[in-house]
Amino acid sequence: MFDLTTLAVVAAAYLIGSLSFAVIVSRVMGLSDPRSYGSKNPGATNVLRSGSKKAAIATLLLDGAKGWLPVWLVAHWGSAWGLGDGALAAAGMAAFLGHLFPLFFGFKGGKGVATAAGVLLGFEPLLGLATLGSWLFVALVLKYSSLAAVVAALFAPGFYVLASGESWSWYGSPAVALVVTVMSLLLLWRHRGNISRLLAGQEGKIGSKK
Repeated sequence: MFDLTTLAVVAAAYLIGSLSFAVIVSRVMGLSDPRSYGSKNPGATNVLRSGSKKAAIATLLLDGAKGWLPVWLVAHWGSAWGLGDGALAAAGMAAFLGHLFPLFFGFKGGKGVATAAGVLLGFEPLLGLATLGSWLFVALVLKYSSLAAVVAALFAPGFYVLASGESWSWYGSPAVALVVTVMSLLLLWRHRGNISRLLAGQEGKIGSKK
């Protein structure tokens, strides 16, 4: 059972994750609601279809930051409150679920790629960078954001397992390993429509109008 401190951390992480920055940034910059055009997904890739690269970059960075921040805070300050790797893992999972099912936006969120990357960077920078590297390679070479996300989701648990305990501070934590795996499975589930379109040759490329 979680204690009250851990429950408070999980609740705070979920609320932070519930900030749908695709919608918030679009409103601040006077753009159309990303849920009304393109894929209707409140994420950076769809915001890019608005024609504003600045809005897409801001969305990407803020969605990543909201996954990273709760994990980083627990990793660096949690020990003083008796929080261990279980609370760390729970905070990351809560932030990710907040993005997928945001309290402030009718529980209809994005697909979670940037937020998951932020969580992984919070767990261990090398884990996050390795996963982001796999996403970036596929995105730059093949120009499919969805395919890049699927590849990164498949690789993330493998990167965690292959990491050495000396280099990666949270290596060997069952709780963190479970969250990395569950996030990967949820990312694949959220991209099931994209996977179908990829197989049918109907998926739009990065920057294309949908």
